[in-house]
Amino acid sequence: MKPKAILSSHRTQPTVIGTGLIALDVVVNETRQDGPRLWGGGTCGNVLTILSYLGWRSFPIARLADDSASELVRKDLARWKVHLDFANLEPRTRAPIIVQHLTETASGLPFHRFSWTCPACGGWLPPYRAVIASTVSAALPRIARGQVFFFDRVSRAALTLAKKCFDDGTLIVFEPSCSQDPQLFREALALTHILKYSHERSRKLRPLLTKTEHVPLLEIETLGAEGLRFRSQLRGHNSTNWQRLDAYELKDFRDPSGAGDWCTAGIIHQLGQGGARTFRRVTHQQLQATLGFAQALAAWTCRYEGARGGMYFTERHTLLQEVEWIMKGKTNNLPRPDIPSQVVRSVFEGLCTGCEEQTQKSGDRNRRNLKKPSHR
Repeated sequence: MKPKAILSSHRTQPTVIGTGLIALDVVVNETRQDGPRLWGGGTCGNVLTILSYLGWRSFPIARLADDSASELVRKDLARWKVHLDFANLEPRTRAPIIVQHLTETASGLPFHRFSWTCPACGGWLPPYRAVIASTVSAALPRIARGQVFFFDRVSRAALTLAKKCFDDGTLIVFEPSCSQDPQLFREALALTHILKYSHERSRKLRPLLTKTEHVPLLEIETLGAEGLRFRSQLRGHNSTNWQRLDAYELKDFRDPSGAGDWCTAGIIHQLGQGGARTFRRVTHQQLQATLGFAQALAAWTCRYEGARGGMYFTERHTLLQEVEWIMKGKTNNLPRPDIPSQVVRSVFEGLCTGCEEQTQKSGDRNRRNLKKPSHR
């Protein structure tokens, strides 16, 4: 099946609503002497932005403020036509900042690590803060009905949104990406149609999953370079046992950091356009084709730096063509990504409060020294 195929008969532009980690990604390539790249990121931010790139109406629900990081996130998301109507809910707070360091292993293989501390001053960068339940409840009448609701952090506000969307027939996609409150996690699972998580998270999630009565219709565990495995409770699938799909192999491999987000977006793009009702009618063949498409998207993004780096250099029709080549094993057709360098520049002044405080203190000291009388 070609990646352009749609598994639903939904003819209008589909809508996705999401809440969770929406952050500023600072991507630093330590193997080159060029400047960091600043992109809107975070799991929820990436998934909703990718879907907007693929033609969806995307509505993130967040608490972005007037700080520099929030402004950069809003500007980047707006570039991809993400709707920001509910991205600035009260009480507003500074956008989380995540620093991604790209380097290489001793054998020359790409390697990355994430940091929540400032490389310049060592101070903690702004953390994630969930939206508030009372604010979300007040905004519910104004939030458009969508085909998909996505969330990656459990909170009372996220569950309020999920319950409203679930009752409206929306497909609920949950991707837990950090430690979860057991009670809230059980409530989230009771509303979830598609549960997706990484192998790295499975050890912490498995005890929670075994203690719940609710089983999602589709459960997906990504295995990195080993592909993914899934099991389905959908009618007629007969696949309650785990089934495995291998990953695609590529020659140009630069950064796997966004692979999971592209995989999630691919699954939603193919299975979510008709909401929960259409999803329940998905055949096993369609599910296999969807997961193949999602894995091809995940492989494609690894050719670029950053979770969504390829979007800035590739038109959508070109992406779909290249994904089709990956699915058919025609990787020799793929052009080598040409990523221009950037000028070296300091980016943390104005983003990190620690740097701002140090700059302020330094300026105060300099002004005091200038005022000291000369004793020549």
